[in-house]
Amino acid sequence: MEQRRLGASGLRVSRLALGTMTWGRDTDADEAGAALLAFLDAGGTLVDTADVYADGEAEAILGGLFADVIPRSEVVVATKAGARREDGPFGGGASRASLLASLDASLARMGTDYVDLWQLHAWDPEVPLDETLSAVDLAVSSGRVRYAGIANYAGWQVAAAARSAGLPLVSVQSEYSLLDRSVEDEVLPAAEYHGLGLLPWAPLGRGVLTGKYRDGTPADSRGASAHLGPYVGARRTDRAARIVQAVVTAAHGLGTSPLAVALAWVRDRPGVVAPVVGARDGAQLLGSLEAEELTLPPAIRGALDDVSSSPLVPLGVVGSGDDAPAPWT
Repeated sequence: MEQRRLGASGLRVSRLALGTMTWGRDTDADEAGAALLAFLDAGGTLVDTADVYADGEAEAILGGLFADVIPRSEVVVATKAGARREDGPFGGGASRASLLASLDASLARMGTDYVDLWQLHAWDPEVPLDETLSAVDLAVSSGRVRYAGIANYAGWQVAAAARSAGLPLVSVQSEYSLLDRSVEDEVLPAAEYHGLGLLPWAPLGRGVLTGKYRDGTPADSRGASAHLGPYVGARRTDRAARIVQAVVTAAHGLGTSPLAVALAWVRDRPGVVAPVVGARDGAQLLGSLEAEELTLPPAIRGALDDVSSSPLVPLGVVGSGDDAPAPWT
């Protein structure tokens, strides 16, 4: 798998990242281990998790794999903090105390001394930005974090954080797919200007771009689950149906899957480093790995650009702009 520099940093990561949002809830430890081994065998290195995924269980599963199956040195670990809200003196969120406590808890769950990429999971309007970034600086200077990034920030928030950080930020995570290109308006230009690499989440349009929902909702799909049904449903629109049809047509012409076409499209967009793909098991992941061999011809890329160019109201942060809950809740 091709390796890419993460933003303006010296860190190199695989151009596909393995997401772990389903680990500990829809994906058990054995399935997670099989998926991770398949990902590493294909040349993948970047694994993305968060302290709130399954209330920390995703990190714990990853830590168990480091202990028993996979050397820690073979994985670029990216985790997140700042989305958790709690009662108590520190209040959760992106306060200095809460972030540093979350980092220590993440390290303990994963059984590691450091995180390769630590990301602020969401903008916190209740905490001064300087306080939030001071926690990042301390985490890096103490050796517990190698590189730092942000996630789900609006364009002006990306610029504010990049300008204010004592140490350079290297990445930003945002939703980006053929169904949601709002990141191109402000987030992506701000990221490129400040030297941040983009790590798109939901590159398959929350699963809709695979074509699995064209004739209904499969019983074993995320769209049928109680906790992810609204999250997927927010992308099942008439506009989405037209885009999915174009993706299916392109896949048929290329002799590949709609999943591979949609993933290759976002992977090779300007400013993108590594789309984050979530897979419930190894079989689903193999579908994403097919895209590694695919480069879209200019004519097909142009057609997909055209059919998906209709404006979409920016979501800002995860869950705003529609009724879908944050996917990790």
